[in-house]
Amino acid sequence: MKQVPYWLDTAPKLPDRSGKPLPDRADVVVIGGGITGLSTALHTARKGAHVVLVERDTVGSGASGRNGSMCTQGITIGAAAARERYGQDRARELYDAFREAVDLVEELTEKEQIDCDFTRSGRLGVAFKPQHFEGMRATQRDLAENFDHETVLLTKGELRAELGSDYYHGALLDPLSAGLHVGKYVHGLAEAGERAGAEIHERNAATAITRGGDGFLVETLHGTIRARQVMAATDAYTDRALPWFRKRLICVGSFIVVTEPLGQDLAREIIPKARLVVDSKNIGHYIRLTPDNRLAFGGRARFAPSNPASDRKSGGVLKREMAEIFPQLAGVEIDYVWGGSVGFSYDRIPHAGEANGLYYSMGYCGHGVQMATYMGRAMAEVMDGHPEANPWRGLGFPKVPVPFYRGTAWFLPFAGAYYRAKDRLR
Repeated sequence: MKQVPYWLDTAPKLPDRSGKPLPDRADVVVIGGGITGLSTALHTARKGAHVVLVERDTVGSGASGRNGSMCTQGITIGAAAARERYGQDRARELYDAFREAVDLVEELTEKEQIDCDFTRSGRLGVAFKPQHFEGMRATQRDLAENFDHETVLLTKGELRAELGSDYYHGALLDPLSAGLHVGKYVHGLAEAGERAGAEIHERNAATAITRGGDGFLVETLHGTIRARQVMAATDAYTDRALPWFRKRLICVGSFIVVTEPLGQDLAREIIPKARLVVDSKNIGHYIRLTPDNRLAFGGRARFAPSNPASDRKSGGVLKREMAEIFPQLAGVEIDYVWGGSVGFSYDRIPHAGEANGLYYSMGYCGHGVQMATYMGRAMAEVMDGHPEANPWRGLGFPKVPVPFYRGTAWFLPFAGAYYRAKDRLR
């Protein structure tokens, strides 16, 4: 059993981007080599700027290479909650940004010829409880009437044609959500950025950022670079070099197992149409087939940081839960297990803009593949003098309201126990 992300392990191996001389100056320094940073570097370089991206590890080594590899529509807090919070017009703008984000990923894969198995396979939001399914009826009407988003409601009987399990009570199908191989996608974005002229420096962390002259001095492990603009693209992997942002992010562990190859017949018995599956539990699961007919099964198995021992324990939890939902997989071997961190904001929506002179986009709340891509393009426009390109403009970025909070979410095990108890109550 490999304790590395399947998506990175099965992506093409790329040249080492570490050890290169760091230039003295750049128009833009991007901190973080995940999807946000790579998309920002690509779209800013396309505008003719001299862009330098620094990444403390390798591109995609954080959340961007450790997720469920899903590219789905729908705002993080839900359409109805967004309307209640922001009003219908602003809620529609934010909702449309997620829809456009999926379109942008598809556009980039075509324009930059990124071979990453992008497929509009559709997303099944499956109902863990009967009352969740009744809520889906109202959601379907609301999406059609107020957000111009057509979905398909599936009863428990109808769901059997989509999912080889009797565990759930129905589903809401969004036919336009997409799956992809996120390891290949991240590597493709990096190559596209370099073709556009961006420099990528791996294994070179930013250690301090200070104002200097007409811009900033960015100190790194391998030198200091002066930049007119700096983009913080670190999300759940934000470290002490960016303390303002750490106070505003809750980093939640998420874990995934990937089975041995199931073969075509068993794979299609489990998910006949290769849909993406996300359930309605508070401590829920995200499930999909990989391009080589394995099952990827993820969730918040334990409210603990990711490390080798924690990942193994989480893998055991996920394997048991997988067999509960799909009894036919009880004897299947697990080939991969890994964990990582997901960046959540306190109000459960992404945030982007400018703070203390630094540009940023983060807090994707588990919807980062598409929204990080979209916000990289948006922030390239913002840095070029077009603040209206940022759909999250004007929403602020609230601190986590915990005394002396500095980025260590010690309270998560208590929150996890509460939500697990809610899931047990039928």
